[in-house]
Parts: sequence; structure tokens; C-alpha cells
Amino acid sequence: MRIFIFLFILFLASQVLGQNKTLYDFSAETITGETFDFSTLKGKKVLIVNTASECMLTPQFKKLQELYEEYGGDDFEIIGFPCNDFGKQDPAGNDVIYDFCTKKYGVTFPMMAKIEIEGENVAPIYKWLTSSEENGVLDANVTWNFQKFLINKNGEVIDFVSPFKGPKSNRIIEWLNEEE
Repeated sequence: MRIFIFLFILFLASQVLGQNKTLYDFSAETITGETFDFSTLKGKKVLIVNTASECMLTPQFKKLQELYEEYGGDDFEIIGFPCNDFGKQDPAGNDVIYDFCTKKYGVTFPMMAKIEIEGENVAPIYKWLTSSEENGVLDANVTWNFQKFLINKNGEVIDFVSPFKGPKSNRIIEWLNEEE
């Protein structure tokens, strides 16, 4: 009987420890300094994108904002993470980045504080986004600014889209129109 109880406890422990994190396990600092708890996004599809203000892909901010205006609300959210890791194309501080995004591109979707995506100081949310050991689904190298990650309504990573495909790519629009 003791062996059965021991095996049962071991089984339960492995189930709990083997569970993967979801988006809802994270929080981040917004670009204006508040704490953003991702659990507030439960039930929404979420597009996470690493951004840069001085990149050839920076005009994607306009398409991201258009996508947000068309689909954003109760069912969809975009989260931007400024990053200076690729080509050193976002060297400014958070307030300068915020002014740039809001004034030049009219960005109204949530922007987080600048983070690191590569190296020793990778932000925890990007460790999760890019590692199947963390997210249970996929491994993804962030190759450049404006790589997009698709998160389902359960807070699970389901796919990513190349930086060189725009925010209104077929994959993203199809995903937004899929029922979950």
C-alpha cells in the first residue's frame, strides 16, 4: 500500500512540475513605469512583438496600430516590447521611445519598458516565448526586430511570424479570424 501511495504522490508531483507556464504567469513594466499583469489578458488572443524605433521595419508600427484598431478590444491585444538587441536600433530611453511611437505612429496598444531578448539578461517572458521547455510548444529564435508571437485565448504560444512579414500577413489575419 505504501508503494502505491508513494507512486501516486510521485505521479501527482510530476504532473504539477511538468505543467508549462502560460502568458498569465508573467508581468512586465510598462513603458510608463507601471506594472502590467498579463493575467488581465485572459480570454484574449495576444500578439507580442519586439520593436525598434530606428529599424527599416519601424513602419510596421503603422500596420500594428491599424491591426489593433480593426481587431483590438475584448478579444485581441497587441503588446510591444522595445529592444535594442538587433542592430542597436532602439538606443533611446523609454520616454523617448514612447513619444516616438505615440506621436509618429499613433500607437495606442500597450508598450512595455525596453527589454533584452538575447544574451544573459533575457527577459523572462522572452525565455518563455522562445523555449519549448518553458512554453511546451515551440523553440523560436528571435531573428530581428518586429518578430511576432501568437498567443491563444488560453495564454499559450501557438506560433510566431517572421519580422519580415507584416502585421497584416495572411497567417496573422487567419489566426485572428479562427474560432477557439
